[in-house]
Amino acid sequence: MNLGWVVNLVSPSNPTAQVILITRDAAASVNPDLSVEVDDVDAAYEAVRATGAEIVHPITDEQWGVRRFFVRDPNGKVVNVVSHR
Repeated sequence: MNLGWVVNLVSPSNPTAQVILITRDAAASVNPDLSVEVDDVDAAYEAVRATGAEIVHPITDEQWGVRRFFVRDPNGKVVNVVSHR
C-alpha cells in the first residue's frame, strides 16, 4: 500500500511481518510515534478508555480499510492502535 504519506511494506513469505513508514498522518491532527495492530480494536479502545488514558484521535474507520484510534502513553508518545477490517 502506498498512499503517498504512508507506505506499508509486507514480506511476501510472511504477510504478518510488516513495516509501515509514515511521513505525516494525513487523516489525523497528530502524527503517531508508533503503531500496534490488535485483533479487536473496539475492545482495545474500551480497555484504554477505562484506564483514563488520553485518547488523541477518536476511533475511526479509515478509507484504506483499517479501524484505529490514537492514545498518548505515560511518556507522551502517541500510539496508533489499529485493526484491519
